[in-house]
Parts: sequence; structure tokens; C-alpha cells
Amino acid sequence: MDISLQQVGYLYAKDSPFEKRALQDVTATIPSGSYTSIIGHTGSGKSTLLLHLNGLLKPSEGVVSIGNTTIQAQTKGKQLKDVRQQVGIVFQFPEHQLFEETVEKDIMFGPLNFGVPKEIARDRAHELVKLLGLPEGVLQKSPFELSGGQMRRVAIAGVLAFKPSVLVLDEPTAGLDPRGRKEIMELFHRLHETEKLTTILVTHSMEDAARYSDRILVMHEGTSVMEGTPEEVFNQAEQLESYRLGVPRSVRFQRKIENMMGQRLDRLALTEEMLAHELSALIARKEDRPC
Repeated sequence: MDISLQQVGYLYAKDSPFEKRALQDVTATIPSGSYTSIIGHTGSGKSTLLLHLNGLLKPSEGVVSIGNTTIQAQTKGKQLKDVRQQVGIVFQFPEHQLFEETVEKDIMFGPLNFGVPKEIARDRAHELVKLLGLPEGVLQKSPFELSGGQMRRVAIAGVLAFKPSVLVLDEPTAGLDPRGRKEIMELFHRLHETEKLTTILVTHSMEDAARYSDRILVMHEGTSVMEGTPEEVFNQAEQLESYRLGVPRSVRFQRKIENMMGQRLDRLALTEEMLAHELSALIARKEDRPC
């Protein structure tokens, strides 16, 4: 399901004394099946943009197209039901949205609301706890008896239960320790590939954007200012710095090594593993040269 935004603008509290512009002239394309990261400094409009991706907000100006659905300022809420079933959003601290008395009921809640028969919704709940690495015994427990990491997985299962084709992740690792962050990001990457999802990650982590994305959209002061592959975006360190953004640690380290050696590596190393591989290849070439 392709997503495109054409000259999208958004005003909070429009036509009131508290009117505030959050988005202006945002134009971007998110291809079906891609893994796109949206990056930008705090207040750049990332979270407001995210809320346009399933119709929770409608643009004050411009057009949001999600598959065959066009969303404009005058679009009625009843026209957005299909979009909201197709686009699932995992918000920051999704475990705060748990409310049912058992894990099973919490996961089933979304599908039942979209008219899925109860037995099918229950089967999905059982499939998802396995998929997300939870023991089946948690289904009859209260979600509030679980660990923080397990609660987050239950909340994610609740979003996946109505089988969205687009998964939007708003800082999904917020509050987790390094091990928990890695586990959750690897989980989303696995889901992206196995479920053939279009995945959109809103993140402050340049490392996550570089490691998992195939496209990056840069937001600055409420507008889209850069779009491209991770290599294209992170090759523009000076431009990113002007937007108050950096590059991944591996790229910073690569540039330091290149300056010391007076020689550029063949590829931009977006991860530590890529940097190690490029350095090994460079050393091997030097060793093969005749003295």
C-alpha cells in the first residue's frame, strides 16, 4: 500500500487564538513494502505527521493518499474506517494502552471492533503470542501481571491482531534498556520481512534508522527537507548538522579513520558490522600489494 503526501500542512486549534502551525508543505512518498524511517529534531513535526498516516488527523492543507483512499481537510470520519484497519500504529509506551482483564481479551479487542468473528480473533491472539515470543500461558493472565517487556509485546500483538498492511512505530523502544531495545527492533524487522509489511519508524536513533531502513525522510521545522536511502542521507553530514541531526556512530568513526589514513573506504558504513567488513577489505588489499 503506497502512501504519499502532497503539500500537506496542519494547524492545531485552527481559527482560534491558540492556532499553531505544526506542518507546512510536506511532500513525501512511502513505497509499499518499504521500511522508512522518519527522523528529525524534537518539535520537527514527526509525531504530527505520524497521526496523518491513518486519519487520526486530517490535513489542514494538501492531500494524504493511503492506497486508494484520499484524505483531505473535508474527508468524513466514516470514510477512514478501512484506512484505520490497514494502518496500525504502535505509540510510545504502548503498554499504557492495555486495559482488558486478560491478555487474550486485550489482543482480541481490535479485531472484534472491526467485525472479525470471535473465534477467528481468539485464534489470532494465540498465533500472535507465539510469534512475539510470549508463552501461551500469558493469554489468561492479566496484562498488568507481566513484566514491562512482556506488556509491550502484548500491546504490539493488539495492533497486529487486525492484520494491518502498514505498521507505524512511534519511538517503539522508549524506556527500554539496550538489550530490550535491540530485541524489539529485531522483532519489528522480522515482522516487516515475514509479514510483508510497509513499516514506518519514527525515531531519534540514527543507528536504528541506518540499520533497519531502506528509505529515510528528514523533517525540520514542520516540513520535509530530505528524502532518500540511508547512504544518500547519511552522506550529507553537514546538511544534517544544519537540521540539528547527526550521523550513526559507525559513520562518525569511519570519517575519523579515513582522515587519519588519508583514504576513503569504498562504502559508507551504516553499521559497526559494515565498518568492520570495509576495514578488513581495505587491510586485505594493502597486504596483497607487492612491496
